Amino acid sequence: MARSQPAPRWAVLLSLVILIGCIVVPSWAVKHGDFKTCEQSGFCKRNRAYADDASAQGSWNSPYELDPATVHFKDGLFTGVLIKTTTADEKVRLPLTVSFLESGAARLLVDEEKRLKGDIEMRHGSKANKKRYDEAEQWVLVGGLEVSKSATLNAQSETGFTNVLYGPGDKFQAVIRHAPFGIDFQRDGQTHVQLNERGLLNMEHWRPKVDGKEGESGEDESTWWEETFGGNTDSKPRGPESVALDVTFPGYSHVFGIPEHADSLSLKETRGGDGNHENPYRLFNSDVFEYELESPMTLYGAIPFMQAHRKNSTVGVFWLNAAETWIDIVKSTTTPNPLSLGTSSKTNTQTHWISESGRLDLFVFLGPSPKEISKTYGELTGYTQLPQQFAIGYHQCRWNYVTDEDVKEVNAKFDKYQIPYDVIWLDLEYTDDRKYFTWDPLTFPDPKGMQEKLDETERKLVVLIDPHIKKADNYYVSDELRSKNLAVLNKDGDIYDGWCWPGSSNWVDCFNPAARVWWTALHKYDKFKGSLSNLFIWNDMNEPSVFNGPDMSMPRDNLHYGNWEHRDIHNVNGMTLLNATYDAMLQRKKGEIRRPFILTRSFYAGSQRVAAMWTGDNQATWDHLAASVPMVLTNGIAGFPFAGADVGGFFHNPDKDLLTRWYQAGIWYPFFRAHAHIDTRRREPYLISEPHRSYIAQAIRLRYQLLPAWYTAFHEASVNGTPIVRPQYYAFPDDEQGFAIDDQLYLAATGLLVKPVLTENTETADVYISDDEKYYDYFDFTVYQGAGKRHTVPAPENKVPVLIQGGHIIPRKDRPRRSAGLMRWDPYTLVITLDKNREAEGSLYVDDGETFDYERGAYIHRHFHYRESVLSSEDVGTKGPKTAEYLKTMAGVTVERVVIVDPPAEWKNRETVTVIEDGAKAGSTASLEFYEQQLGQASYAVVKKPDVGIGKTWRIEF
Repeated sequence: MARSQPAPRWAVLLSLVILIGCIVVPSWAVKHGDFKTCEQSGFCKRNRAYADDASAQGSWNSPYELDPATVHFKDGLFTGVLIKTTTADEKVRLPLTVSFLESGAARLLVDEEKRLKGDIEMRHGSKANKKRYDEAEQWVLVGGLEVSKSATLNAQSETGFTNVLYGPGDKFQAVIRHAPFGIDFQRDGQTHVQLNERGLLNMEHWRPKVDGKEGESGEDESTWWEETFGGNTDSKPRGPESVALDVTFPGYSHVFGIPEHADSLSLKETRGGDGNHENPYRLFNSDVFEYELESPMTLYGAIPFMQAHRKNSTVGVFWLNAAETWIDIVKSTTTPNPLSLGTSSKTNTQTHWISESGRLDLFVFLGPSPKEISKTYGELTGYTQLPQQFAIGYHQCRWNYVTDEDVKEVNAKFDKYQIPYDVIWLDLEYTDDRKYFTWDPLTFPDPKGMQEKLDETERKLVVLIDPHIKKADNYYVSDELRSKNLAVLNKDGDIYDGWCWPGSSNWVDCFNPAARVWWTALHKYDKFKGSLSNLFIWNDMNEPSVFNGPDMSMPRDNLHYGNWEHRDIHNVNGMTLLNATYDAMLQRKKGEIRRPFILTRSFYAGSQRVAAMWTGDNQATWDHLAASVPMVLTNGIAGFPFAGADVGGFFHNPDKDLLTRWYQAGIWYPFFRAHAHIDTRRREPYLISEPHRSYIAQAIRLRYQLLPAWYTAFHEASVNGTPIVRPQYYAFPDDEQGFAIDDQLYLAATGLLVKPVLTENTETADVYISDDEKYYDYFDFTVYQGAGKRHTVPAPENKVPVLIQGGHIIPRKDRPRRSAGLMRWDPYTLVITLDKNREAEGSLYVDDGETFDYERGAYIHRHFHYRESVLSSEDVGTKGPKTAEYLKTMAGVTVERVVIVDPPAEWKNRETVTVIEDGAKAGSTASLEFYEQQLGQASYAVVKKPDVGIGKTWRIEF
């Protein structure tokens, strides 16, 4: 949701803007003055200048070296003390640990001895914690930290170096240089990641402020002790404390990740030049109104995880720091000596990571494949949740549905026009005077009746609950927040008062265990009166958004539980609320344990465990539609795949062509929700005139037809971290032509290749194909083949280009229903496309779509294989105490059709196939119909009513 101005005249001014907008087309743009550039951020500016000085000196040596007397290695842990020598010849001690993990990852951790011991003096009488923030890992990391005791020292280490062999088969090696300090990470004898290769390591150590001595250090001290921005002064009681490091990827020309930014998948350079950015990529969760595209500006979420990719090799780094972070990217090309035979130029990507505070905490991943990077990173931060089945259906939202009768009418209209949907959403205005956990008594007098009506067709309601609590008398939530001392405090230790939607507000501090317990209780049925079991939660504005704060957030010297300053924890702040909300949804009623659903706008590494996300307040323009695809893809490779964008655009009114194309793209977002601003025209699909209403309905029905494939993809992501929708480089990591492609995607491992139409007045799409397999049009089986080139696919307005790669078996459900829940007992169709070897495979995962019983075996997981004219179904699940009971409930669910695309020509004369279920000696028969096609369209055959149980072992012999 967008922010508003806090002034009382806001509504009047907005009305005038709307009135003027009816006459002229307004020019909308982000207010750059609300958000810092690197030049306006003291610590970023200082570290960029540090990098410039190092580069200008040519023979620059980093002033950091390992004290040889402290170096120690045992059981996979390398420890020592870094000595930083300052210009005043001061020796600053920085304890260091490098952990070599069983997963193959390595972790570098550097702290500051004086701050660690609390041996510093705080300015302004501040109560802030004296240490560098060291609790981020408690919120972010959930596993993968087992140290590898098999890691060994390489006996061939040179003097001044320590070489550690680790990873699978000792194929990884860390070459630790003592002076100046640096680490080269190698795989198979080749260097892939370098730390401090450029000498930009910089930990701003504590020093006392001596009045009258400013400037004697020879450094720029102008923002060491306080900093002003947007009318707010940051007191900086600990003085300068930034941490920075350069990370180089030698031989890599593409880097991906570090969401959230409205930019291309392959990240751009940030030091200027044609097509490049002038500012570093910024990670500082912010409420950015009307955000611009192709920009390194901060947005709502931050995941400091970057992958570097080249042909057949992927590596990565994860910068575990919750403070504001900037990342510079520069690419350099080395040209070999012309007399050198067999060598070619090489591109190195050099990155520079800069955070305002905290420790230096960095993980290095050596791959070598994108999937291995995803899995290892996921072991650390957790895999995406497996959501309830309804959550991957279609969500209908706007700001706002105005009454409970309005909600029921929208619900009925979807049924009237036979358009499926699963969830309807209520934005801010459902509340009583913007007080969360209440209902407006005039417009929502019967919330239970509204939810009961939705429940008749197994539909759900999602309501907005934000972390700012209206400061109001006789509002029990506000009263308890303040009386129980559960709110965020200002620098003086008083409850912080800021401005958000309700006006004067306080913020719940979910770093406080007592606050989380209290927040959990607020969601119980006896507290949140009028809520039922089909109600779920939307946590918005949780960056946190503060309309009158710096960077549209709260002051950095605010205090949280543990006396941590807000600067230390800003980017992880939103996730603490998500965790509390997740627990609240689990504990609403004793014995009612179902998977929660939460949508978040703010996120950090680890948020994927408990929530879905969306890309915030986008605009109804073709450019924003196009930007949504790389944004969703980037979130997927950064470990948070349950991602989407507001279909149709949040701001402004899309015309029917744009809206149609957006739905056709939106059905391929893992999180599929339409949303719109309060001042836009109503645009529910049934309100759109024909033929576009039918085009949109067809797209939504396609999403529902493929729900079995989507749910299987979500399951895969939940157990191994792979993206649900995948970019070209992820699917074909050896095809260099595809590395920068970010306008098409693959749905998990299904073989479905989608190229949404993202530009106006377009009737065809150029789909890039990497391999030489046959690809078949999903709708009419037109054949496309030819590796390493683009193929022109017809894309009339009633069609989204979808191809199926040969070699796949795709499960789907072909009976149209009103919601996902009503499809539970419907039979399946299997679609088979044969590869060059006349084989195919696929999988299906099914559970009750609601509870956690799958953790005790209540699920079906089948692997389908077609080989040598036999289609078989194999059980790949693990049995548990609830397996038999669940299989019994699914006994009547069968496969009703099998479609084989491009079958052998001799099948023309066959009329039946043999069906053998559960090892029966004698099989039954099912009919086979052959459909011959011409003009470039593959023929296909259909097995009708094999009626094999979806949870049973069977084979069909052709």
